[in-house]
Amino acid sequence: MDRTARPVRTPGPDHPITVEPTGTRVVVRAGGRVVADTSRALTLREADYPAVQYIPLDDVAESALRRTDTSTYCPYKGDASYYALTGAAGEVADAVWTYDKPYDAVDVIAGHVAFYPQHVEIEIGAPEPRA
Repeated sequence: MDRTARPVRTPGPDHPITVEPTGTRVVVRAGGRVVADTSRALTLREADYPAVQYIPLDDVAESALRRTDTSTYCPYKGDASYYALTGAAGEVADAVWTYDKPYDAVDVIAGHVAFYPQHVEIEIGAPEPRA
């Protein structure tokens, strides 16, 4: 689809978006298995939606993700692409999304993924692992 034919909106008072470092360890588990573990997560807050943790792709287990052909469009963030989440119980299609080339207002989320919370457990402020 031609990107210029779609609306592009800038966050503002009517639809605020903020992105800040989460500032603590975030662990994501699927079926009890740790699929992501990071101290570099970003918290994206958008309008009245629940806050979303964006995890650096480098901090996600490569074996847990498989890119799918699904894509969606957000006029504030751009084109999203999706991953299936794989685990011991099988695969959950399109359980993880990313913005490979997000719009300028949220460009810091490039290289990060987010998980649909109904498919994983997201622990914010997880204790550091013991050495």
